[in-house]
Amino acid sequence: MHDDRGLVEARLRRVLDERVRPAVYPASVPLEVAVWHAPGEPVPVAEGMAAGYGPVAVGARWGAPWGTSWFRVTGTVPEAWAGRTVEALLDLGFDDSMPGFQCEGLVYRSDGTPVKGLNPANQWVRVGAPVEGGERVRLYVEAAANPVILGRRGFAPTPLGDRDTAGGDPLYTLARMDLAVFDETVWHLVRDLEVLGELMAELPADAPRRYDILRAVDRALDAVDLQDVGGTAARAREPLAGVLAAPAVPSAHRITAVGHAHIDSAWLWPLRETVRKVARTAASMTALLDDEPDFVFVMSQAQQWAWVRDHRPEVWARVKKAVADGRFVPAGGMWVESDTNMPGSEAMARQFVHGKRFFLDEFGIENDEAWLPDTFGFAAGLPQIIAAAGSKYLLTQKISWSQTNSFPHHTFRWEGIDGTRIFTHFPPVDTYNCAMTGREIAHAVRNFKDKGRARHSLAPTGFGDGGGGTTREMVARAARLRDLEGSATVTWQTPKRFFEQAAADYPEPPVWVGELYLELHRATLTSQAGTKQGNRRSEHLLREAELWAATAAVRTGFPYPYEELDRLWKTVLLHQFHDILPGSSIAWVHREARAAYARVAEELTGVIEAAQRALAGDGGTPLLFNSAPHARAGVPAGGAATPAPAGNATLLGAREGGGFVLDNGLLRAGIDDRGLLVSLYDIEAGRETVPPGAAAGLLQLHPDLPNKWDAWDVDAFYRNTGTDLTGADSVTAAEDGASVRVVRSFGSSRATQVLTLAPGERRLEVATEVDWHETEKFLKLAFPLDLHADRYAAETQFGHVHRPTHTNTSWDAARFEACNHRFVHLAEPGWGVAVVNDSTYGHDVTRTVRTGVDAGTTTTVRVSLLRAPRFPDPETDQGTHRFRHALVPGAGIGDAVREGWRINLPERRLTGAGEVAPLVTVDRESVVITAVKLADDGGGDVVVRFHEAHGGRARATLTAGFEVAGAAVTDLLERPLDGAPAPERDGGRITVRLRPFQLMTLRLKRA
Repeated sequence: MHDDRGLVEARLRRVLDERVRPAVYPASVPLEVAVWHAPGEPVPVAEGMAAGYGPVAVGARWGAPWGTSWFRVTGTVPEAWAGRTVEALLDLGFDDSMPGFQCEGLVYRSDGTPVKGLNPANQWVRVGAPVEGGERVRLYVEAAANPVILGRRGFAPTPLGDRDTAGGDPLYTLARMDLAVFDETVWHLVRDLEVLGELMAELPADAPRRYDILRAVDRALDAVDLQDVGGTAARAREPLAGVLAAPAVPSAHRITAVGHAHIDSAWLWPLRETVRKVARTAASMTALLDDEPDFVFVMSQAQQWAWVRDHRPEVWARVKKAVADGRFVPAGGMWVESDTNMPGSEAMARQFVHGKRFFLDEFGIENDEAWLPDTFGFAAGLPQIIAAAGSKYLLTQKISWSQTNSFPHHTFRWEGIDGTRIFTHFPPVDTYNCAMTGREIAHAVRNFKDKGRARHSLAPTGFGDGGGGTTREMVARAARLRDLEGSATVTWQTPKRFFEQAAADYPEPPVWVGELYLELHRATLTSQAGTKQGNRRSEHLLREAELWAATAAVRTGFPYPYEELDRLWKTVLLHQFHDILPGSSIAWVHREARAAYARVAEELTGVIEAAQRALAGDGGTPLLFNSAPHARAGVPAGGAATPAPAGNATLLGAREGGGFVLDNGLLRAGIDDRGLLVSLYDIEAGRETVPPGAAAGLLQLHPDLPNKWDAWDVDAFYRNTGTDLTGADSVTAAEDGASVRVVRSFGSSRATQVLTLAPGERRLEVATEVDWHETEKFLKLAFPLDLHADRYAAETQFGHVHRPTHTNTSWDAARFEACNHRFVHLAEPGWGVAVVNDSTYGHDVTRTVRTGVDAGTTTTVRVSLLRAPRFPDPETDQGTHRFRHALVPGAGIGDAVREGWRINLPERRLTGAGEVAPLVTVDRESVVITAVKLADDGGGDVVVRFHEAHGGRARATLTAGFEVAGAAVTDLLERPLDGAPAPERDGGRITVRLRPFQLMTLRLKRA
């Protein structure tokens, strides 16, 4: 037999494209169209529908960037169509290749009832099935003219990312507004041929099954009359029935399909547009659920659910019904799909607190899984937080984007820094936008790394990023793949059901220990410095506000601001979304984020000041309020008192060869005539911090044009070239003799650094102000250290993670830019150095061995300060920025922890009647209290969260500064932990035992 495979496959492609697909809509008539362009921001539905419309024709231009146009379409179903299925086809000017990234619409009936969303993959609206003929049709479309930011030109700078710079020229051309007959038989023929053709292409060329399908397809194409596709479609389907009914082999891989629309809470669109994207998607998905009884849809991010509830009550009613039916499923249990590298300990915990509580309050549903398909890597402290929130599982697929190393598992247990293990799944389909194509399903099977041990995987199915969700075509493909020879089996299920089956199927999966580092998007640790600073400062202000408000509530009856704190927490959590905090959104998003952080700071500062004033009372005693978890200037953690006098004053002297020497009896700093730190001598240890011939506090400038993903990526080749900024405009000493001020100019920018050796302190502070006007540059702050260390510690949530300083393996080499919170710490036995910061995250650590007689090791910590990518925000970081860092010689890990907190929490001073005792104290410095607050349920109990921060075991006693009637260990949601023994208590003294990095939450009942 001659091999005609290529001939038949080519025939299939052409007949499908040119004859069968066009025959799905065999007849159409135009609709009459009118339009009203909203003059500013989106308007309420009733206002849009009642507006004054004017005529418009297909082919007309519409849609100024970020504008909203309301279209009214009217028409009459022809009498000749009686008994047929009729749909409206509404094409706003879509590019079929880009659903979610361009114009979109939400369709309403005349009474204001939402119908479904419109996007390139979903342009139809059902009018009747069947129709009687003569029906009058009237629909309204709220159309959003969202510009294409990431289009065919790739990562090109564009002014379209902010309404203030986008201009007013129309972006879109109205393409089609018709009523059309929908031929369901032809539509099913298309699906049959698509599924079989795609499956056939993935089977081995010599597989019998491939030829069974080939012959069936050949016979079906013979049965189609190309001049009468509709009349012969049923006949053409008959030869396909047998090959579609052949069941999968017993060993077939099993795929759980989960309807999904990953919707970025902000990215290439502002927050206000995401509110509408979620409504469009939810409307479409509830409509699809009505039509498809097997379909299950999941939506994560409690914030997005809240938006539907608050802004689209008609859609919310449909969503609530679908949730009650178990088919529209809350997923993830987080407020948003946040970044997990940069959020602090408490913020990461509160993502789960607020997310899970929303779903519990609204639906009585408890999420078992964390759902983070698109987050840019995962901090090593996350497993413990997931477990402490009462969840068991994690899903992501983003690690498949890593450029260097292929992750060795798809299903595994992930172990965090404290030993907690979480059952984790990476969908081998390698996308969170699966369309149920044959290529995707075959890739999932081939790619699955746990074959022979496990056989289940998950496929998030639907258009995402910009929303849209699952289409009826995807559901139809899944139905044909449910049990089909040659393919994996596909079943619609909830995430909970998938994880239960996968865990039972693979009871002893392999273990991955430590962070899940994404070998891509490393620059998200630095881009948009203003957003990152706003996040860090908001986190610490929230800590202060809760601490002092709780203390004042217990001591003075101060009204605890439950609702205000809840709202402000949610604002901060929203802005931790994985395209806001990482700095990868358009200019509009970051402009609004900076304004939001300013409002948060103003409100929280008001709460702090009011609570502290209530605690201080009237009087003239000078008080320092210490909100840090360690004593400060003689003031206990969480208390207020008159600060102890500072230690030895800092002496200023001239340095031989030029420059200055600062000496406070503990450290001696040498700053040369270039304004660079060339010596930092630990007097007690007799140890020099800065290597011979090196300079610390050194600003270094690199070119920075990654191959793509400008705001996201920094590629390793950036380090091939760079400039040390050693030239100084001026180097002057301050009048107080404790600091030196250095001014440098470079390019179009200017940097001012103040190096300060505070009296009686073992740290050199470096305050850097940069008036930044560079583009496609990367600014680093370097601290070379005379230390031999093969690893270093970087703070993460509820502890720290160790990373190598070498590049022995490809995994080590790929981690050339990493995240820390408040500190990094390097040490030799008996002596170490901490570098602490008040608002930066990205850094790198490298090591070299010096030549010559010394032959010592130089280990260099470089803090990432600023970048200047031009996409998606062409003005990224332009303007003035201020950073604070400190170098702490002789530091152990405990010193690093303490100094990291110190630099992030300001001293607050006022006068009052006398000292304020802490509400709660702990007797071990290694046990750090991260939150003191009143219980969220309003019952008045005091909640204390703490963790072991040094990496060792601890037995500690917490002492309450109030009468305690009971104490319980709880989860993050402040619910008693099942099976947890009551803590050892003697009145207000509670003794706890913690393993390394363990976090614990105690709920203390007030007598």
